[in-house]
Amino acid sequence: MKQLLNYRAWNALGFVGCISGLLIAIFYFQKHLGLEPCPMCIFQRVGMLAAGLGFLAAALHGPRGGARWAYSTFTILAAGIGALIAGRHVWLQGLPEDQRPACGPTLDYLMDMLPLREVVETVLRGDGNCAKIDWTLFGLSIPGWTLVAFIGLIFWALVAPFLSSGKHS
Repeated sequence: MKQLLNYRAWNALGFVGCISGLLIAIFYFQKHLGLEPCPMCIFQRVGMLAAGLGFLAAALHGPRGGARWAYSTFTILAAGIGALIAGRHVWLQGLPEDQRPACGPTLDYLMDMLPLREVVETVLRGDGNCAKIDWTLFGLSIPGWTLVAFIGLIFWALVAPFLSSGKHS
């Protein structure tokens, strides 16, 4: 039975998926709908970009054997961190109104005023901006759909090393 996608094509599609997600976030949600990303959204974008770069590197290099797991591991880690951030974001959005944290400063302000470690800790705690739901589709908010995307990317990266190790894969 002929394989539909080889290793390089599989990873190239993973890269296209990540870039598509970023383009939708920037040009549809941010530019078209005018939804400004909260700090957690920006961190999720970084996770999506990192996963995309893992897929791109694997597609361009096309390693064989065990070396494929190095690329997949990087991609799975990037998508996994993104999934954890998205999951935390979904959790914050699900809190009752009286338990949501207060709104905080912008990411730009935090980056100017605090060391990077404190910025990351502050962002991951979340704030009222992150708890606000501006858009839904089929009952899921943007972070909910982002969590679904990250889970799909993890699966995609897990399957990649098992694809054909033929000459043109």
